[in-house]
Amino acid sequence: MYKVSIEIEGREYSLEAGKYAKFANGSVMVRSGDTMVLVTATAGTTPKDLDFLPLSVEYREKMASAGKIPGGFLKREARPSTKEILVARLIDRPCRPLFPKDWNYETQIIANAFSAEPDVDPENLACLGASAALIISNIPFAGPISEVRVGRLDGKFISNPSPSQLEQCDIDITVAGTNSAVNMVEGESDEISESEFLEAVTYGHARVKELNNLQLELAKLISSPKREFELRETPEEFVEFVENSVGNELKEYVHKVTTKSERTETRRLLKEKAVALAKEKYAESEEYSDNYEKYIGQGFGKLEKSEMRKMIVEDGKRLDGRKLDEVRPISGEVGLLPRVHGSALFTRGETQSLTTCTLGTKTDEQMVDGLLPTYTAKFYLHYNFPPYSVGETGRMFGVSRREIGHGNLAERALKRMISDDKDFPYTVRIVSEILESNGSSSMATVCAGSMSMMDSGLPVKKAVSGIAMGLIIEDGKTAILSDILGDEDYLGDMDFKVAGTRDGITACQMDMKIEGITIELLESALSQANVGRLHILDKMAETISESRQELSEYAPRFTVMKIATDEIGAVIGSGGSVIREICADCDVEINIEDDGTVTIAATNGENAKKAQDFIEQLLAKPEVGVVYDGLIKELREGLGAFVEIMPKIVGLLHISQIDWKRVDDMTPYFNVGDKVQVKCMDVSPDGKMKLSRRELIDKPEGWVDRPPRQRSNDRRGGRDDRGGRGGGDRRDSRPPRRDDRRSPDNRDRNNPPNERHSEI
Repeated sequence: MYKVSIEIEGREYSLEAGKYAKFANGSVMVRSGDTMVLVTATAGTTPKDLDFLPLSVEYREKMASAGKIPGGFLKREARPSTKEILVARLIDRPCRPLFPKDWNYETQIIANAFSAEPDVDPENLACLGASAALIISNIPFAGPISEVRVGRLDGKFISNPSPSQLEQCDIDITVAGTNSAVNMVEGESDEISESEFLEAVTYGHARVKELNNLQLELAKLISSPKREFELRETPEEFVEFVENSVGNELKEYVHKVTTKSERTETRRLLKEKAVALAKEKYAESEEYSDNYEKYIGQGFGKLEKSEMRKMIVEDGKRLDGRKLDEVRPISGEVGLLPRVHGSALFTRGETQSLTTCTLGTKTDEQMVDGLLPTYTAKFYLHYNFPPYSVGETGRMFGVSRREIGHGNLAERALKRMISDDKDFPYTVRIVSEILESNGSSSMATVCAGSMSMMDSGLPVKKAVSGIAMGLIIEDGKTAILSDILGDEDYLGDMDFKVAGTRDGITACQMDMKIEGITIELLESALSQANVGRLHILDKMAETISESRQELSEYAPRFTVMKIATDEIGAVIGSGGSVIREICADCDVEINIEDDGTVTIAATNGENAKKAQDFIEQLLAKPEVGVVYDGLIKELREGLGAFVEIMPKIVGLLHISQIDWKRVDDMTPYFNVGDKVQVKCMDVSPDGKMKLSRRELIDKPEGWVDRPPRQRSNDRRGGRDDRGGRGGGDRRDSRPPRRDDRRSPDNRDRNNPPNERHSEI
């Protein structure tokens, strides 16, 4: 077993090899604190006939590492989460440029987080382990490289901040590179300046060098001789053949054809012509009869790339005729889709995004589960890249890793412009559909997403735009390109995306096809990107410059009210029955916080007011002397009617209180479901109510109120002041019927209708 360690900013990092997964070509356990990540690197033994590097990277977080059991029915880790895919991309992108261009053996890097300390995120260690595993293996690799997450807390830079620290940082940028150059940057920030961005990258690169040196120490202790492999150079004879047969036409097309579709078609026709000519010469050749078509394609690509790069660095002219710092024509349109909350169509050259903004409620928040405690996201962006956007066909399965990565970049660019108020009621979902793509569709998504949010009426702080920068380094000459095309990305050396407002950078992503870029070149690219970003913002402002004053008529409106915490149960009801009834009857959505804050979401004020009134009535206490519009819930012969005077509050309207005259049959007066106006006559200390209808109707003509009977100790009845027997006339003095001897309030007390009777 071999182990090396280093301390950076009070935190120890260690690399351990020779103990785990010894069948892999390279295997390293990376540790910091109690977080441990095992990374393996393995390569196949048979070369593949491919013209690209067959590298795959997988990152997995084992839930057991944080003492958790996976949710769901299977109770095991399934497909990779969004975070795992994004971390895998953070490993792939800086490692890929450092493999030999002719390496065509299937290569796989797998990183497993086996132990996770809450304050040390394993994703910050995975790339370090990947590089170390490659360095000590027999796989050719021009490393080492390392990766450091840079945060700025209270004005001070820190490396690999903890999740709790990261929440307070105004910069969150991941920097990767070799000892001599930076080859990957990705992150987000609170509108920082270009100089602050460079400071963060410089700081991160210094920490990268320290971790690279740690890997070199391990390589001195254990390393394998690098595997020899066959170089896949195109025979020079075929390069010359292409140049002699279609070279002039190729150069003309590179200099004159300015649109993607025409360029694609011209390239196809020239290739077919070169292959047809080669067939006459090489079809019968024993040496090249099986490969001449492949070599013609390689020779054609080599000449095309060389001619394009030479045109850019020497003539300052690009494939579509633009200058190096010129941005393609831009157009924008909002409000295209009538039923969505907000929509925008953003077109820049031959790249087009149709983006929608949907405003939701708390129940629309996205739950995120992983090694950290489960949390919810109130803002998320989805990016879709269908095959037709590049004029191709393809099978559409799940979301690709590229789509997840591009969507994440656009989301990070926009999310800091959403209100940071904790009481902000909306959940926001942005969806970008790429309709055309010829360079930087993720930055088109940023622009369209910003415009769609403003179109929805969502209160955003500022507009955000994005631009992709390219780089060509050829024969010692350098050219930085603004707003690169797809072919310039493919044939160039860098893809550097910068997004932000007029006041600063909010997100970035840089990928290199060469070993890396110096800080000086990065500074020039940032300066040129700033000019382009402001230009795009000006064009966007011609379409929409600020959020609309009113929300979309189809977006939910929120009404917030406060109730006592001991009243929450009454609003929710048994098993949620009451709150479901309110939502269904009023066509609203209701969320109740533990502190009693009730948020009512409705698409119109009338429904919200209806739900609010329902809740207020539900929680209201009956008052003596108040007249209520009630609903007959149940009739009981000889007793009276049970009347709901407020939601779920039922009182008894005794049969004697229905009318001034005697009532034996209630059917002529009302049936179940009828509305009736009643007056609350009394509320006992335990909440029981006495209701009256007759108090609200006129007394019969000649009606005389009789005084209450005066009882005496004489069981035969005493005499009143007028000499008569107490108790009134003969009718009133008759003994009560047997079924009336119980008080009306006591009868059927154990068999009320099926309602809430705490106030009955």
